[in-house]
Amino acid sequence: MAAASRLRFNFFLHRRYFSSILSPDSAPLTSKQKTRAALGLLKSEKNPERILDICRAASLTPELHLDRIAFSIAVSRLSESKSFEFIRSYLDELKSRPDLRNERFMSHAIVLYGQAEMLDHAIRTFKQMDELGIPRSAKSLNALLFACILAKKYEEVSRIFMDFPKTYGIKPNLETYNTVIKAFCESGSSSSTYSIIAEMDRKRCKPNATSFGMLLAGFYKEEKFEDVGKVLELMKKHDIQPSVSTNNIRIQSLCKLKKSAEAKVLLEGMLSKGMKPNSVTFSHLIHGFCKEGDLEEAKRLFNDMPRKGCVADGDCYFTLIHYLCQGKDFDTALKVCKESMQKDWVPNFTTMKTLVNGLASISKVEEARELVGQMKERFAKTADMWKEVEEALPQ
Repeated sequence: MAAASRLRFNFFLHRRYFSSILSPDSAPLTSKQKTRAALGLLKSEKNPERILDICRAASLTPELHLDRIAFSIAVSRLSESKSFEFIRSYLDELKSRPDLRNERFMSHAIVLYGQAEMLDHAIRTFKQMDELGIPRSAKSLNALLFACILAKKYEEVSRIFMDFPKTYGIKPNLETYNTVIKAFCESGSSSSTYSIIAEMDRKRCKPNATSFGMLLAGFYKEEKFEDVGKVLELMKKHDIQPSVSTNNIRIQSLCKLKKSAEAKVLLEGMLSKGMKPNSVTFSHLIHGFCKEGDLEEAKRLFNDMPRKGCVADGDCYFTLIHYLCQGKDFDTALKVCKESMQKDWVPNFTTMKTLVNGLASISKVEEARELVGQMKERFAKTADMWKEVEEALPQ
């Protein structure tokens, strides 16, 4: 029996067994319910064979967003245990499914191989499309370039970008060029992107805000501030006005370089031009000032958001609470935490435990116990963990 036929036979032979994995009570599940059940199991499963059984039971397909998440988690779990042969055999098995014999699935398989840092298999899959009778387009080329980035094989991006479009008769599109720009910027070779922009001009492929956003982030990361100015001039040349997103990239980049004061000047420039910042703008600035130890400025920015017509999101709250606890300002942390919880945004267990213990350390044991009680009530699954925290509190 041919290998592909044998795999199909085994799949149908064990269908009942696979179904029982997701639904032990034998109740029939919809496709979405199967995927949700699989996601729950995959997050904690470590046995490679069991991981594949869960995936088979769910009959995953890259057509659905939830299924793609499940695929990604499965590959991550298998990569962690270095079960690379299981990844290869499972993806090869899927290629035998008639419903997955298309460019969409092959592109997804290529990306999964990149995620597992199995770039040779990603390239093999791309080349294999000929023998499977699957036509290629920029979609599969872009998937291969992205796989190189995931595998951190940036030199392969240049080789594939230079050779494959000619070899396989594929016309690069905007996503192709942006993926190459991303690779150069991530690898510390942002200056090489000028030649990509020039080629885009020659091929009449107009760069977009994403193209220039990656360029800005790349040059900031390399601290090439003169080039930041050149990029802003290039944006004018291509009739692309700096947006809130563009300024957010610049603000985040400066904050990463511990230049939060300069980033705040950009915020003031936005406001003076009538450009309304969003919660992401403030989140970057709050995180930046907190990282630099300036909690007072972070608190001022947080409190100033309503006056700037901006509503804080969960990230703003979580970042500020975390760093207030690190700075032992537990009173303010409690106030911000209560406000956050009223909006159903609850910090993670580690931050909340730090806050509870911090309150106890400044003789606010009752407030600490009240928080523990709320956590036990909201999150039954972690009740035992909170019970341990509670028992360790001063009597």
